[in-house]
Amino acid sequence: MRNKNKNLSTHDNLENNYNNSDGSIASKKIEDDINTTTTTAGSKPQGAKVNEPDSDITSEKFFTFTFYKVDPKWRWLNEMGKDEASREFLELLQAASKRMKIQTYSTLGLRHESEFMIWTISPSLENIQVLSSKIYTTIIGKYLEPVSTFLSLTRKSTYSNQVKLGFETDKDPLQYVVVYPFIKSREWYLLPFEKRKEMMDEHIKVGRKYPDILLNTTYSFGIDDQDFMLAFETNSLSRFQNLIIELRETQVSKYIVKDTPMIPCVRKDIVDIIKSLG
Repeated sequence: MRNKNKNLSTHDNLENNYNNSDGSIASKKIEDDINTTTTTAGSKPQGAKVNEPDSDITSEKFFTFTFYKVDPKWRWLNEMGKDEASREFLELLQAASKRMKIQTYSTLGLRHESEFMIWTISPSLENIQVLSSKIYTTIIGKYLEPVSTFLSLTRKSTYSNQVKLGFETDKDPLQYVVVYPFIKSREWYLLPFEKRKEMMDEHIKVGRKYPDILLNTTYSFGIDDQDFMLAFETNSLSRFQNLIIELRETQVSKYIVKDTPMIPCVRKDIVDIIKSLG
């Protein structure tokens, strides 16, 4: 357990090193480390929520969905230490949000293997690595274990140019996101393109019945174990369940090898997430 003086010392160092020009606390070091030529988000962080996108939203971007488990020893840290840790972590994510999109979600009580998820979108894989490294230098970072990370890339759809992805809109992220890896059989890719497109048209038609559900499909071929990463944003898990039930009845479903784990996540500010950890 960390003592009070050590926690205060950590915060003093944070203030000395991370004060920016307008007097607010921000991680100056991470701003220096992250490549300033790859800015894709504005500097209007709200907690650790996704920033408003810039106009260049169609260029190639990396997605990561990283799920974290918190060491039970965290709960024994004194309240002052937890408060300092919350502020430090928030400031880190706010600074990183100037160079990439970041959204935080709670999985507490929904999955036994994780308690929260950080979703990042960046044109630079190195930027994501810098953030991951900085997380482990924070107070709470000493208590975190990443239990799974899914990596993917944005690409234009092979089957339709009418599909608008959720992250491409200017809407606020919705209350829930359901994240899962997706693998199709090799037989699917050996089918003639016209046959695949016909089945995908049916698949897309079902999705259009649920305009309130935002789809984020990204591609993991060659860079992770799955074919795709899917992230469905919704304000109603019941509506999402209805969509999945309908999709099970489409022809494409015959070629699905795996679409688990299917992980529901609740959108929350990182400070609220940390407070919920006990």
